[in-house]
Amino acid sequence: MEKEEYKKKYLNLKILKSIQEYLKSDDNDHTAVFPIRVPDELIYQTLKLKGAKNADSIIHHIFKLGLSIWSEKQYNTVFGSEQSLEEFIELVKKQNEEDK
Repeated sequence: MEKEEYKKKYLNLKILKSIQEYLKSDDNDHTAVFPIRVPDELIYQTLKLKGAKNADSIIHHIFKLGLSIWSEKQYNTVFGSEQSLEEFIELVKKQNEEDK
């Protein structure tokens, strides 16, 4: 595998791992980036029906769903299969041992 391809896959692996950890956690120790764009009516009607705290929860839930879908697509694009991912992880482990 070429060095550039290795670096690209390695960075994608780190991204996917961080997304996996983020989706598993329920804490709020993550970076918040604003503003995000959402339909106005979603905000207005959710605020009216459920209040500000629930509106924030709903938007975060929608974000997590989108993140899940995006990460699955990214995984399929970069690795394609579990076997390919496992082979790459073994390559990373081997590379890390050689670098020591």
